[in-house]
Amino acid sequence: MSAAIEASALGKRYGRAWALCDCTLTVPCGRVVGLVGANGAGKSTLLNLAVGLLRPTEGHLAVLGERPGNDARQLGRVGFLAQDVPLYSGLTVGDHLRLGAALNPGWDETVARARIDRVGLDLAQRAGGLSGGQRAQLALAVAIGKRPELLILDEPVASLDPLARREFLADLMELAADGLSIVLSSHLLEDVERICDHLIVLAAGQVRLAGDVDELLDSHKVLTGARRDPDRLPADQTVIQQSHTERQSTFLVETTRPVLDPSWTVSDVGLEELVLAYMATPSVATRPATPALRSVS
Repeated sequence: MSAAIEASALGKRYGRAWALCDCTLTVPCGRVVGLVGANGAGKSTLLNLAVGLLRPTEGHLAVLGERPGNDARQLGRVGFLAQDVPLYSGLTVGDHLRLGAALNPGWDETVARARIDRVGLDLAQRAGGLSGGQRAQLALAVAIGKRPELLILDEPVASLDPLARREFLADLMELAADGLSIVLSSHLLEDVERICDHLIVLAAGQVRLAGDVDELLDSHKVLTGARRDPDRLPADQTVIQQSHTERQSTFLVETTRPVLDPSWTVSDVGLEELVLAYMATPSVATRPATPALRSVS
């Protein structure tokens, strides 16, 4: 199977407002995919659709080749960590593991216990008395105990201190090295840059940018030179963002060829700069997808 998540013309409406509209993408298996976008861009809606907590208003969505939340077997193939770290404050760490075993037919007690032991959690400690980092690690242990094929995380480190965040991300990198497909929604671009090899940028409920991180960075350049109008640029240079002074122009462009014009100073673009440009320019057409993360017709 090549696709962890596949969506075609996907839409979700709340009342009269569309949280997602005409969302088309394919997330490949075996990758760590960063999902980024401003608040209200549709990230949580997309993830909740992917785990079966919501049903789409229109379009098609398949997760691991099946309808999300179709049955207990399909639910067991997907691990999910919501932003609010869904734990029961009155239950102990051990209670959570026993609950995981009772609810998941494919539960692997050895895997879950090994992760609990590794991070030093006391089985008798109630979840309500755990720190934010410990709660996140317990939730991760329960999610991994399911032995999922796909792990979906919605802002999992938003409330963690820097040390706990670093440890949590290190664990995700270890899981990815073992071949687990991971989709990570985060507003912390440094975390996305650290562990993700694929990127999806949502803006106004639509996919604005998608593809392999290295390929996206290679295909975008910053051009700085004497002031000129964007319509004077070659046809193979698509302007994503521009700024001008009285004498100078700066363009962030997507290009399929090397920039050979000697009148330009050509600079590489960083991931944060690229993401912010697409988030700030929602009118830019969705980038044609790469073979690794392609659009679905």
